[in-house]
Amino acid sequence: MLAASQAHALLVTNSTSADALANALVGAGVKISNAALASATPAASGLFTEGGNIGFGQGVLLTTGTTNCAIGGNNGGSCSGGGRTTSLKFDFTSSTGNVFFNYVFASEEYNEFVGSQFNDLFELKLNGVNIALVPGNNGVVSINNVNNKFNPGFYRDNAKQTVDTGYDGLTTVMTAKASGLVGVNTFEFLIQDRGDTNLDSGVFIQGGTFSADPVGVPEPGSLALLGLGLAGLGVAKRKKAA
Repeated sequence: MLAASQAHALLVTNSTSADALANALVGAGVKISNAALASATPAASGLFTEGGNIGFGQGVLLTTGTTNCAIGGNNGGSCSGGGRTTSLKFDFTSSTGNVFFNYVFASEEYNEFVGSQFNDLFELKLNGVNIALVPGNNGVVSINNVNNKFNPGFYRDNAKQTVDTGYDGLTTVMTAKASGLVGVNTFEFLIQDRGDTNLDSGVFIQGGTFSADPVGVPEPGSLALLGLGLAGLGVAKRKKAA
C-alpha cells in the first residue's frame, strides 16, 4: 500500500519483505543472504522515494511503529504507531573487507523529551557490536545524544518544517563503516522505542549505499544549516498508555 501526502514529495511504500528491504540497500561489492525482519506492526517498515531533503532520494525506512509518521510536513499532532522495536538482519560478505552505509535517524520524541527517559535510539550491530555512532564522541545515536544541545552539528530541528517529514527532529546524514572483515558477517539494523511506545522514531537508510566502498552524500555541515533556526517548542502533553 502506498502512503503519501499530496502536499509533500516523500513517498513510502510499506513492505514486510525482508528480502526486498535488504536488497534495496545493497551496493557494489556486497552480497547478502538470510534476511529476516522482526517488527510489532506490519506498517513499521517500507521503501521510500523522493526523499531529497532527508539527505538522499530513496532507500529503506524502519520505524518503531508506523511509516505514516514520516509522511508530509511537520504540521500535525504527535504521531505513534504502537510498536516498540523493528529489526532488519542479514548475513553478508564484502569484496574489499570494508563496508559502509548512510542513514538519518528521526523522531517524534524531539524536542520536548530530550533529556528524559523517552530516549529512542538507532543501532547497527555488526556481529553484535553497534557501529552506528555519533562522529567525534562515539556515542549511540539517540534522542538524548543528538539534539539542539548535545552534538547540535549533527541535528536538524524540524520545528519550522524545513524538512519534508512529519518527524519533529532528525540527524544530518551519517555514515557507518567497518573494515578488516573476513568471510561471512552479520548486520542488524535496529530502531527502538525507550520509555514507552507513544511517540514514533524512524531511520532512513540510503538505498545502494550498503557497499564495499563509500558512496558520497551531501556534507553533514551543509545539511546542518537547515537546523540553525532553533525555535523553542512548548512542552507537549504526553498521553500515557493505559
